[in-house]
Amino acid sequence: MLSHISIRNFAIIESLNLDLRAGLNVLTGETGAGKSIIIEAIHMALGGRADSTYVRSGAERAQISLAFDWEDPSLAAFLEENGLPAESPLLILREISANGKSQSRVGGQPVPLSLLKQLCARLVDIHGQYDHQSLLQPEKHLELVDLFGGAPLLAEKEALAEAYRAYSDCARSLKELKDALARAQRQKEFLEYQLAELQKAALQEGEDERLFLELQRLQNSEKIRGHLSEAYQAFFASDGLASLQHSLRLLEEISSYAPEYQSLAEALGDCCYRLEDDLSPSLRRLRDAAEASPERLEEVSARLAELDRLKRKYAADLPGLLALEAQIASDLESIEDSDQRIAGLEAELEERRALLEERAGALGRLRRDAASTLCRQIEAQLTELNFKDAALSASFEEVPCTENGAERMEFLLSANRGEELRPLARIASGGEISRIMLAFKCILGKIDHIPTLIFDEIDSGISGSTAAVVGKKLKQVARDHQIICITHLPQIAACGAAHYKIEKQSRENDTITNVIPLDPDARVRELARLLGGLEIGEAALRNAADLLRQFADPA
Repeated sequence: MLSHISIRNFAIIESLNLDLRAGLNVLTGETGAGKSIIIEAIHMALGGRADSTYVRSGAERAQISLAFDWEDPSLAAFLEENGLPAESPLLILREISANGKSQSRVGGQPVPLSLLKQLCARLVDIHGQYDHQSLLQPEKHLELVDLFGGAPLLAEKEALAEAYRAYSDCARSLKELKDALARAQRQKEFLEYQLAELQKAALQEGEDERLFLELQRLQNSEKIRGHLSEAYQAFFASDGLASLQHSLRLLEEISSYAPEYQSLAEALGDCCYRLEDDLSPSLRRLRDAAEASPERLEEVSARLAELDRLKRKYAADLPGLLALEAQIASDLESIEDSDQRIAGLEAELEERRALLEERAGALGRLRRDAASTLCRQIEAQLTELNFKDAALSASFEEVPCTENGAERMEFLLSANRGEELRPLARIASGGEISRIMLAFKCILGKIDHIPTLIFDEIDSGISGSTAAVVGKKLKQVARDHQIICITHLPQIAACGAAHYKIEKQSRENDTITNVIPLDPDARVRELARLLGGLEIGEAALRNAADLLRQFADPA
């Protein structure tokens, strides 16, 4: 709720501080005292158009500060999503400079006007000649009907939203598959060419490294063969092996004399056997194999050149080329399978479309039933508020289905017999608008979650019994909302849980507006003034006291 208002240098208000209560707060005062100026200041603080003509003469800027106490989880989420402090009280500040510039802050942080309006639409409805009226926004009407319809309608709405999400997901998957197929079809010939080129190359994992080593051997074959031949000749041309074999015979002859002689003879024997049986054949084999092969050198060089060409062309190493070959093969296979997958998704989409249409139809019927009942109940309220011949209708228009349904809805009203049904926003009188909104709030009070309602001009053109009805209905709505109401009628003022008097005071060089919370005695005197008469006598005071007792809440 709106717990505190602070206004500085706004029109005839030099400095004003006002603490408000829950329930019905009424503001009264002489004509021209500044009651509507307070509402205008609130309107600007909530994001209304900044008008520098309201800056008090001689001041550089006007300042309006509002404090809201709240406990709404959805409001906390909204504040956090927009990087604003989710604290209570929530402070909103609007400054309007004499040069026409304005600045808005929420919780001390600067905010753009668009965000300020979104936030304040969750906090306050101003009814009168203002644009902060949720019921004048057709996009809000269907939401109210849904809330009025209660659990069955909301359950059907959620079922439709789920069906819409499933349909949308399927439609998106189908589109993505068709788009991918279209791209693939355009590239199919190119992909087939690439795959043929890579498959023709018959790539093998690690092939480039093996070929490079072979190329090194082939390019140095003469050097390798020469060194191997020389090593073989040196091994057998010398008496190296014969000397070792002679040493072995000598050791074998004395090996029986000591274990260490025997161990040494065995070790030398192993060396001789390995030299003769293993190393010399290997050396001979390698020497014989190390012959120059110009044909193989050319073949290896050509193969490596082909691999390098493919690497440069596809900007990949050999593992990358192998992976690319596999991917292209997979893509081409997917193209072949796409028609079947598309047919499956199209069949699924038709099933989901049928379910969506079924859900949309069921929701639409529930909405029309709820809207019809709501209109009848509001018409009854309007009759009590002196709209004897008022007619309210819910106009439905079919629209493409979304997760919110397949219809748009707007309330249309004929306030007098013979008048055509018109949108609520086209009702000219601020007083009529306020009373019509009050009728809506009487029915929707418990489901309309905007915490604070401000009524200006609600008593325009009414008096007597109608004023009493308006007062009682304001009290009724105030059970679920905080209400701030400007009134000139004692019947409405007597219904308030809190009463404030707005006074204008003339000084030597200027005029200022003050607000005074009224105690019980002062309230009786103010009601007596509203009841009429140039002088407030005992009879007027008794009538005022009786009026207060008449509208007082039962103990």
